[in-house]
Amino acid sequence: MSVFRRVRDITVATFNERLEQAQDPVQLIDQFLGETRREIADAEKLQQQVGGHTRQLKQQVDHAQTMLIKREDQALLALKAGEEHLAKLALQEKLLYEEKMEQYTELYQQSLESLQQLENQLHELKSEYQAVYSKRQYYHARMETLRLQQRMNERMGSHGTPDVPKMFNRLEDRVSGMEWEARSLRDLRRTGQDLVNEASSAIQSTLEQELSRLRQKLNKRGEE
Repeated sequence: MSVFRRVRDITVATFNERLEQAQDPVQLIDQFLGETRREIADAEKLQQQVGGHTRQLKQQVDHAQTMLIKREDQALLALKAGEEHLAKLALQEKLLYEEKMEQYTELYQQSLESLQQLENQLHELKSEYQAVYSKRQYYHARMETLRLQQRMNERMGSHGTPDVPKMFNRLEDRVSGMEWEARSLRDLRRTGQDLVNEASSAIQSTLEQELSRLRQKLNKRGEE
């Protein structure tokens, strides 16, 4: 397991632990995505640098191989021409290019392995980013649902749903009370009027009696 993979495992484990305790998981996920984007950008930049270095090493290997073949051909030509001294010089350079090719081939292979590891890490980072981003969309939808539900609960708690039967019962009681008051006042007025009428009848009767008494009195005086 590479150092990158171990560090990444520790990072993800820490993230999962923090996620379980987070009040707002979406905010924490956004932070993780931001860090992952920066890691991807850094890895892509490093990939370009390693790729460029690998190509340079490959050029050195190819050049050394071309030159050793060329120097061997020159050594053969020199021997055919009887120029043993020139043949030795060509073979001496050939040996140098062989050593150079071996050295650069080893470096090139190491660089290829590093480039492959870096490409694998980039693939892991991007796959991880996509997986977390998908989760982020899901948790965002859940948090939005929860937020709207909380607002509904607050609204229902502060205002409540009116109880229509009870509301009309209270209205009925109030109207009935007003009607009772009106009937009571009407009955009271009627009773008062009856009392006035009765009083008027009594007074009228008394007046008639007084008039009758006065007439009798006058008649008695006339007889005297």
